[in-house]
Amino acid sequence: MKINRTLSAIALGVAVVALPASAIAQDVDPPPELVEDGKLTYGLAATFAPFEYMEDGELTGFDVEFGAALAEAMGLEVNPLNMEFNGLIPALQGGRIDIINSAMYINPERSEQVDFIPYMQVGNEIIVPTGNPLGIESREDLCGLSVAVTLGGIQETYAREDAARCEEEGQETVNVMTLPTAQDSALSLRQGRADAFYNSTPGAVIQVQELPDVYEIVGETFNTTQIGIAVRKGDDATRAAIEAAIEQVVADGVYHELVEKYGFPESVPLY
Repeated sequence: MKINRTLSAIALGVAVVALPASAIAQDVDPPPELVEDGKLTYGLAATFAPFEYMEDGELTGFDVEFGAALAEAMGLEVNPLNMEFNGLIPALQGGRIDIINSAMYINPERSEQVDFIPYMQVGNEIIVPTGNPLGIESREDLCGLSVAVTLGGIQETYAREDAARCEEEGQETVNVMTLPTAQDSALSLRQGRADAFYNSTPGAVIQVQELPDVYEIVGETFNTTQIGIAVRKGDDATRAAIEAAIEQVVADGVYHELVEKYGFPESVPLY
């Protein structure tokens, strides 16, 4: 998959969306007040593949298709607006968009400004060579092996925790290989210098999508954080409509079709 991570500074009102084959029942009442009648207008920052990114000049990604499915469940057209990530919450608070649909990590600071509807969890993944020749199934299997991580990244912290645990258990330690970038770490695995590689869930998914014959995700997602759709603080009507639309999209099978389409591990979905 060729990914263009260039951020568009202007809003885009169109997107290429090819929804899965499953039909979506249009049984959900939309929010009573919308920025544009008949449309679900949402903000996103299209720089975070595989959730939202630009490809051949068009918006694409899990959230783009998910947003279209939610709109369909409410009988609405979809109107995604691409903007700087740090402008999303102000745009929501200022009434320029109905919701934020941009894989926004839920944290206490943001939760003071907006209300969230969680729809997925992301964290970190173990990546191994395709075929998993060493049979690695969890972090507990890495004692005595070499794990590549980005120098100074949170994954280095996790790998050093694993090394300490192995030593405390009287096992051979983990050889933590620190490299300048995630790309360097991935290359070390590809060249056989590392046995495994830690990366964030989004980064790991992209690597497997781009080189499925080289990399494979194994084990459970660890140190997870939920992501969610954001609505204005106290906007119970919009929140209820989005929650009902998510329930419909899940019930109709589209949510899991998108999870499978974009290659997310089984431990990522919340439904």
